Amino acid sequence: MYTHLEDYISELYKSIGITKPEDLNMLQIAKKLGVEVTYSNRVFRFDNEIVIQRGTISEEWMMFGHELCHYLRHSGNQLKMGKWFVELQEWQADNFMYQFCVPSFILQALKLPAHEREAVWLIMETFHVGQEFAEKRLQHYMQNQIYRRGLEDFKTLPPESQRNKKITGTPIRRMLR
Repeated sequence: MYTHLEDYISELYKSIGITKPEDLNMLQIAKKLGVEVTYSNRVFRFDNEIVIQRGTISEEWMMFGHELCHYLRHSGNQLKMGKWFVELQEWQADNFMYQFCVPSFILQALKLPAHEREAVWLIMETFHVGQEFAEKRLQHYMQNQIYRRGLEDFKTLPPESQRNKKITGTPIRRMLR
């Protein structure tokens, strides 16, 4: 059970034959998706062109993930959008970037070490991302795992026990709709 975004990214990757960490190659993915990657001193997306700055492999990979979200999931010109809508799109692109650069379905297949520091290092090495990125992605992943386990445990309770329970402050009836 994944989030909508995790499912979307999993299906996207599988549709182009990406199933393991060594398949995660920015230029190959771009080619398979019909996207051209070019370099400039600014980062943006225009039509099917993603323009990124030269940087380390991890910096370029993260920029690509962010801009790919705009290509795949957004439309319009941000220069003509309201401030809040632009902020929403940027938040969505950042969230997409974390999920895209370190996909949950591949991360789940790894044997993560029990110690956080070692798990962060494994994510950095496996997915070619920086330390801060790996730390945040691991935290995100673990929170989702805890939530999923809690939801599964909750579903095993008898209906009368579920009525007044809450998970993270949200009434469960709203969450299950």
